Amino acid sequence: MSLRGLFHLGVIYIAWGSTYLAIRMAVREGAGFPPLTMSATRVFVGSLILFALVALFRKGRIIPKGKELAVVVASGLLLWLGGHGFVAIAETRVHSAYTAVIIGATPLLVAIMESLLDRRKPSITLLGFLFIGIGGVAVLNGPALTSGNLGDLWVAGILIIACVSWGLGSIIQSRNKTGMTPEVSSAWQQMSGAFGLTLFAILTHEPLPSPTNEAWTAWGYLVIFGSVIAFTSYVKALRLLPTGIVMTYAYVNPVIAIILGWFILDEPITRFTIGGTLLVVLGVMGIFREKKRTA
Repeated sequence: MSLRGLFHLGVIYIAWGSTYLAIRMAVREGAGFPPLTMSATRVFVGSLILFALVALFRKGRIIPKGKELAVVVASGLLLWLGGHGFVAIAETRVHSAYTAVIIGATPLLVAIMESLLDRRKPSITLLGFLFIGIGGVAVLNGPALTSGNLGDLWVAGILIIACVSWGLGSIIQSRNKTGMTPEVSSAWQQMSGAFGLTLFAILTHEPLPSPTNEAWTAWGYLVIFGSVIAFTSYVKALRLLPTGIVMTYAYVNPVIAIILGWFILDEPITRFTIGGTLLVVLGVMGIFREKKRTA
């Protein structure tokens, strides 16, 4: 396999796995960044950087044609407002590792949504792996379920909504190909998400930001590594490596997030964390194997 491709895959593992930690550092109590405002400014600046890079290197046209605008706006709102916006809201209350494992279950929900959209019954094997993944989410929420802590369960619900939103955005994007380059599409999606996040922040009366130096550093990391570098590496990895190899980021990212959360923020790693993560990763791996087999 291409060494360049493996390098870019490593960038995806670390950069996307570490974004959960950066979000937590930017929006946790005392950081001074309201979650929606942080997300809106992050993706707005990320979109401007991508537009500038596209214009500088002349990587295709910038203006969308016909229904392309509807595709990038709809997918952008689902990915960045419903997906990352809700993740940021959740991380004002919970650890980054917890968030990463639940979001790691997104491929399970995508598999079910695609079955419903295609009006085909999911296989018994697919349903089996789905229940394994759901069991992992339940194990992860074991302490909240046993103690009746409705606050933590509410956050879990927010993250499940984020999974569904990210999954729908991904499906719309994959089933409605545009003639624009991936960089241009991502720029428009992030710009759309920025406007949606800003409107939602205004409607929910978020306070004005007063970020700490740590929060600004985390925000800058999210802009450069999360929105620009990692995405570019993702596009290049898909061109240099088999898709099945690249998609391993879906079950590597939660593990990276858990390790970084423990090492940097001293987030606890409990038996519920380990058990839930193993079940979610097993479920996602099974889903990928089943989709590859049926394909």
